[in-house]
Amino acid sequence: MFMSVQAKTSSAIEPVIRCESVYKIFGDNAEKMMKSTGGVVDAAKFKEAGCIVGVDNASFEVYPGELLIIMGLSGSGKSTLLRCISRLTRATAGQIFIEGKDILTMNNKQLIKLRRSKMGMVFQSFALLPHKTVLENIAFPLQVKGVSTSKSMQRAKEMVDLVSLSGRENYFPRELSGGQQQRVGIARSLAIEPDIWFLDEPFSALDPLIRKEMQDEFLRLQETLNKTILFVTHDFDEALRLADRIAIMKDGVIEQLDTPANIVLNPATEYVRKFTEQVPREKVLKIKTIMEPFVPGGDFSTLEVSRDDIIGTVAEAVLNAKRPIAVMDENDNVVGILHRSKMVSTLFGNDSERS
Repeated sequence: MFMSVQAKTSSAIEPVIRCESVYKIFGDNAEKMMKSTGGVVDAAKFKEAGCIVGVDNASFEVYPGELLIIMGLSGSGKSTLLRCISRLTRATAGQIFIEGKDILTMNNKQLIKLRRSKMGMVFQSFALLPHKTVLENIAFPLQVKGVSTSKSMQRAKEMVDLVSLSGRENYFPRELSGGQQQRVGIARSLAIEPDIWFLDEPFSALDPLIRKEMQDEFLRLQETLNKTILFVTHDFDEALRLADRIAIMKDGVIEQLDTPANIVLNPATEYVRKFTEQVPREKVLKIKTIMEPFVPGGDFSTLEVSRDDIIGTVAEAVLNAKRPIAVMDENDNVVGILHRSKMVSTLFGNDSERS
């Protein structure tokens, strides 16, 4: 879905989003403290003054086409950080750049233009207009932008097809399931063709089966659209399944920002270690971590797997194969061999064997 951060950095690709020492302080004393310190934030002193530090010195970058998940327990600051980056909440200090422009210096007119042209947002509450049909709900933000009724409805129909709701165009929200309502919310946010997509706990109100279905749909959409995405969740399994990188927050601080595999295998702090210690490694390790060098002329199984497949997603098929399995790259070239015995030791061996 997205090339490695190292690859992006080395090829000098500019980040879509860049945060530098972002703080969000809540409390009656926050403004007074900011004046008394000359704008310098010392989180400990602000806490002593009775303030709540929602975001504490957040600095990171998000690259084109990357899906970054911000996660943590309730009160960790994940939604506050997302709202600061979209400027639904104004950061207390720091800088937030969207495509090189500092949004904290923008006036309301500039912000509205940015949101209408660049940003799509999906929240936990579907916020559909109950008196409008599916098509009308999706077309509504386009009409607010001044798009004609005929063009907005045509675009809405395209979005209905994209999120697999064909045949329900004229249903009202009350006639839809929770998962279908969420699809309408996603389609509505995509109708304006945003470059940046903000999602705050979009699937948390759904039951497990529908949630899994929506995750599948989301991955399909991202494969097609390749948006730059900030996605907030408290569900680590969801983060592992969807993310290119994960930022784990605690008390407003980003404890670690890394790939799912590195977070599980190399936790940066004790908190992250405890957060991830129950996660089975096969949920994050890829086939390329356990494959062996390719030797031509072998007797291979008809089964083939990608080197980027998560081990757990292909484990059953691999275990049922009688012969070694060819491991393929993105160009369908054989780059390695996978033996069933290696899969067995990864899934069922001790920690040293898995490493």
